[in-house]
Parts: sequence; structure tokens; C-alpha cells
Amino acid sequence: MPQRQPPRRQSISVGRGARKRDEDSGTDVGEGADEWAQSKATVRPPDQLELTDAELKEEFTRILTANNPHAPQNIVRYSFKEGTYKLIGVVNQLAVHFSQVGNLIPKDSDEGRRQHYRDELAAGSQESAKVVISETEILEEEEEPKETEAETELGSQTDVPAAEAAVKATEEELMTPKQPKERKLTNQFNFSERASQTLNNPLRDRECQMEPPPRTNFSATANQWEIYDAYVEELKKQEKTKEKEKAKTPVAKKMGKMTMRKMTSMESQNGKGMQLCVSPEAILFLMPTLLGNLIFKSHGPGLLEHLESDDITKVTQAAKIVERMVNQNTYDDVAQDFKYYEDAADEYRDLEGTLLPLWKFQNDKAKRLAVTALCWNPKYNDLFAVGHGSYDFMKQSRGMLLLYSLKNPSFPEYIFSSESGIMCLDMHVDHPYLVVVGHYDGNVAIYNLKKPQSQPSFRSSAKSGKHTDPVWQVKWQKDDMDNNLNFFSVSSDGRIVSWTLLKSELVHMDVIKLKAEGNTTDGLNGLQLHTVGCGTAFDFHKEIDYMFLVGTEEGKIYKCSKSYSSKFLDTYDAHNMAVDAVSWNPYHAKVFMSCSSDWTVKIWDHTIKTPMFIYDLNSAVGDVAWAPYSSTVFAAVTTDGKTHVFDLSINKYEAICSQPVVAKKKNKITHVQFNPIHPIIIVGDDRGHVICLKLSPNLRKMPKEKKGQEVQKGPAVEITKLDKLLNLVREVKTKT
Repeated sequence: MPQRQPPRRQSISVGRGARKRDEDSGTDVGEGADEWAQSKATVRPPDQLELTDAELKEEFTRILTANNPHAPQNIVRYSFKEGTYKLIGVVNQLAVHFSQVGNLIPKDSDEGRRQHYRDELAAGSQESAKVVISETEILEEEEEPKETEAETELGSQTDVPAAEAAVKATEEELMTPKQPKERKLTNQFNFSERASQTLNNPLRDRECQMEPPPRTNFSATANQWEIYDAYVEELKKQEKTKEKEKAKTPVAKKMGKMTMRKMTSMESQNGKGMQLCVSPEAILFLMPTLLGNLIFKSHGPGLLEHLESDDITKVTQAAKIVERMVNQNTYDDVAQDFKYYEDAADEYRDLEGTLLPLWKFQNDKAKRLAVTALCWNPKYNDLFAVGHGSYDFMKQSRGMLLLYSLKNPSFPEYIFSSESGIMCLDMHVDHPYLVVVGHYDGNVAIYNLKKPQSQPSFRSSAKSGKHTDPVWQVKWQKDDMDNNLNFFSVSSDGRIVSWTLLKSELVHMDVIKLKAEGNTTDGLNGLQLHTVGCGTAFDFHKEIDYMFLVGTEEGKIYKCSKSYSSKFLDTYDAHNMAVDAVSWNPYHAKVFMSCSSDWTVKIWDHTIKTPMFIYDLNSAVGDVAWAPYSSTVFAAVTTDGKTHVFDLSINKYEAICSQPVVAKKKNKITHVQFNPIHPIIIVGDDRGHVICLKLSPNLRKMPKEKKGQEVQKGPAVEITKLDKLLNLVREVKTKT
């Protein structure tokens, strides 16, 4: 083999500067010196930048991410749920650089075994062919000496055919393929499984036995005698405490007074006069002897501690529950009449009905105040609001807002007091916890039932444009364009004002100023002075939002629009005295009703300036109300203490029920309202009482079912029923 030559070393040409540095350093570089001992010089390309040491030492870091820079970021897909195109937040960042479709066959499968068998057969045939060739060469080499021996020995000739036969047999055996033995396939992952089992410790149970706490079952029935005895015991206790106070020192007396105030106070700590509406009977029933296990189970043993601490505010909810339970037992017969009683005598009275008195609502603090407003809650059908004030303008005092529930007729659910009398109120349809009231002093205020404060959440003032005369009616309206709550008010000062609720104040806007037509006087220098019209009532159209009616003290009714502040759409010479109420029919869009102190109730078609029906009730009419279940039924109350119910489809000429509902003849009924669901009405008088009355079946007659025909119901049926009556009146008027 040729000898390997050592690798040639390439010499790098060093410039003059390098040689000069070598000479300066004093190193002697000879010809025979090692080339690696010489100093090396860096070879730079001519276009390389020259950087300073600071720039060379500066480090540049790069963060590698798995995001694909070419992936799009603005892919949108259509969302069928929201109905719009939505941007996809997650984008696939996978980038494929190479892919190849292959076909892998497991070794354990049938096809894998067949391929493995064919490969072994091919390998075995090649080996057998090599063996045959090598053996034939050996046999040829061995035959040459055998031929020489055969010449000398004759006996050996007979062995040649036998050897040839043996060779042929061996060749055949080698040429025939051998069946490979099936071997067990080993695990490709070198998996080994080991298992061991340990002994489980035996389970142990621990038990302990305690003495059960003592239990006592207490039950008692409450009747009027027991309540009386409880009152007597309470009075005796108060007398004893008074006797003890006389013997105490001044410091002890002060402490005793504080505890008595805390015990007897029904005012909440944060409400500034907001009273907890719990009756004295409920407080007595909170005693442990009468509550028994009920309160103990619901509040635990801490209730007695609360009672001992004389803080009644902590058990207000329990007191209300117990109070309703007591009232349910006390007024059980009234509740049964409200739910199930129907006057059987109506079958013998074809055209008349009756009113069944149910509950009577009153409060000691509102005894001398008249009921000036009634309104049912639009969400809770058993809850209604009562406004208390005074119609005697020489005796004006405070006002009260009370909310009663049919479930608790003995005591109001909410109590709010005001310095000026409340003359009107209204509850919001969408937010039933908001109550707007109008005061005698011209202010408007909004109370929030969710807040425990007794003061209103919003209140007008002289700066914010309050009325200068009493506010006679308020009405909530639909939200404005900015979704702000708003309501309207009418007053004797001739202004109809729209109030909007902002974050912390009421913003007013004068919609229209009423002027008495024809009442102009000449002033100085030829100036004409217009007499202001005094608004007393108004009502907004159920379908046309911008149109509303206004009744005045002069007896006229103006049809107005929110869009026109100086002109009236129409004027009706309705009554000879002040208009007390106007109301649109809940079904028919053209019909409205009015009542006045001139003893009359009139029904109008707003397209005609003369009334369609006139009813004289022989006394001043305080209020009227349409029934929510029929377009032809309405109720009116008069100052002589009577309630009148009309059904135009049964009798067009007189009331089908005229019934006195107050105990004394001196009491004057001021307001009436129908319940939106139940067949009951509530009426209020000038003594602060509210009476609930149930309508007999004749007062709420529905169309009878005929054989083979279905009874048609709905607004369309009510409209056609009232249209028939109006068409009859129109025909009579055209003939006359």
C-alpha cells in the first residue's frame, strides 16, 4: 500500500503590520520555527462594518415564538346565534414544511406475516444456491484423484453410482425450500409488567354515645281572651317599671328611659322615620309562649337573645309572617267569601247586582286624613297604594302614603309620611317599586319601595320648576329617546309639565299652558290679559301616545297633543262645574268618560263634541273608573256615600247597582278603582278608610255559550259590543 502523506498546511500571508508587530515584540521567527507559534491575524472582508468595543459587546436577543407570521388575523365567520359576522379569535398557527403519504403494515397482521415469510423464502433460496455451487466444486476436485485410483482398483467402480445418487439427494434437499418455524413476536417496546399485592389493614369503627338534649313540645291556641290577657300583663309590667324608676337615681333613670325607647321604638336605625310595618298583635305573638317551636326552628336559639336585647328590628320578617298567619285565622270567613262566595240571589234579579263588603283598611295615623288617591300595583295584584291628604283647603296638614296588601288587612306594608298632603299618585308599569306622588304645595316626589328610607328618592323644588298650585294628577309615560324615566303632572296653575328623571335630579319641561277661552280682559295700554285655565285631571290615549285629555275647573275638556304647546286639538263644553276625572276606555280608541261635581257622568266619542250618554247621580261625583274585563262596565262614586255600577250592554239608562258602602251618611266617598284580575273594587272615603267590595255575578256578566257555538272573547268583541250602542245613539241624533 502507498504511504500516507502528511497533510499540507496552508500558510496565511501576513501583512507588513503584522511583521512589524512581531519585530517590535522581539520574537525571533526563524525558518525552522513552528508555524503555529506565529501570531495569527484576522482576515476581514472589505465591506465589513467597523464597530466600536461598546457596539461589539452589545447583545441582541430574539424571542422565538411558535406563531406563524403568515397566518391571517382577520378571518370572520357568520354567527347564526347573534345574526352577525364575528371575528375568529383562535387562528391555526401550524405550518407544514414536508408531508408524505405512507403505508405502514403491522407485523402482527396477516399481510405482515405473509411478507415476512416471502422475505425468508427468498433469503433461504439464495443461501441454498451458494451451498450447491460450493459443494459441486468440492466434488469435482475430489473426482480427479478418484479417477486415477479407479484405474488401479477395479473394486472401486461400483461405488461411483452410489455417491452420485447421494449427491443428487443432497441437491434436491437443498433446492426444496424449508418451512420456517413460527416464532413468537417479541414486544417492540421492551415492556415488562410486574405486580405485587400488599396486605390491607383491617377497618376500625369508632362510636360514642351521648345523652340526648332535653326536648319539649309546646302548642297553644290564640284567641281574643289570651290577647287581652297579654295586653293586661304588658300594662302591669309597664306600671312596675314606672314604680321602679321613681326609686332610681338620675343616672339610672336615664338608662331606663333609653331601654324603654329602644323596646317600644318601631323605627329603623337607618330610615329616619321609616316605620317597620308590624302590628302590636304580631309583637305579642312573638313571645316565646305563643310562637313555640315555629320561630325557634326558623331562627335558632339566637331569637331569644334578640328578644332579650329588645331589638325588634332583627325579627321583622318573622313578625310579618306570624302577623299574616294571625290575620289568616282572624279574617278566614272574609277570605273564603273573596275566593268562593257568589250571590245566589242574582239568579232572581235579571238586571241588578250587589256589592259584598270584604275588608276594611285603616290606620290610626291616617284617621283624620281623606283618601285622595288609589292605585293598584301593576305587578302584584294584591298590593295597592293609598294617598292621604285633605280636600278642605282651610285645614291643610301633613300627608301619608300607605301601601296595603289583601294578605294583611290589619296593617300597611309600607308607610311614608310627608309634610304636605298627597293629592295624587301613580305606580310605574315596568318598575312597580317606583311611586310618583303630587303634593298640595305643588311639589312632585318619587318614592322607591326598595330603599328603606322614608324620604323620597327624587323631589322637585322651587328651583327645579315646581307647580305653584296643588298637583291634581300625575301619570307615568314611556321612556324617552335616552331611556330616561319620565312622567306628566297637571296643576291648578294651568301648567302641564313633563318631568324627566336624571341621575340625581328632576328636569322639568312645560308641555302646555292652559288658557280659558273667551275670558280676556283689557289691561293698561290696550294689553289683553288671558285668564289661566286650572287643570284638574288628565288621561293619555292608550294607542296614540301624543294625544291626551285635560279637564279644568271651568268644566271644559281639552284634547291636546304633546307636539303643540299653544293650541288645543279640540274643546268640549263638558260640565257646568269642575271636572273631577277623565278616563279613556281601555278597549275602544274613540270613547272616553268624564265626571264632575255637577252630579253627572258623561260618555263621549272624541270625534263628536256632544256626549253620547249622560247620567245624573243626584250628588257630586268624585271619581269614575272603567272595568278591565268589559268595555261597557264602569263604576262611579258620589259624595252621598254610594257606589254606582253601570253596564251599558244591560241597561243604557240607569245603574244596575246603587249601594251605600260607608257606615255613616256624613262620610263622602272620594275614589274608586277596579282590581285588574280579581272581581273586586276598592273605594276610599274622606275619613281615611278604604273598603274592598266584591262584585256579584250580575255585575260581571259574560256572554252565554250557545249550543254548537264557541263564545268569542277578546278586545275585538268588546269593541263591537260598544260600537253597537254608539251606532244606536248616532242614529237617534241624526234623526233629531
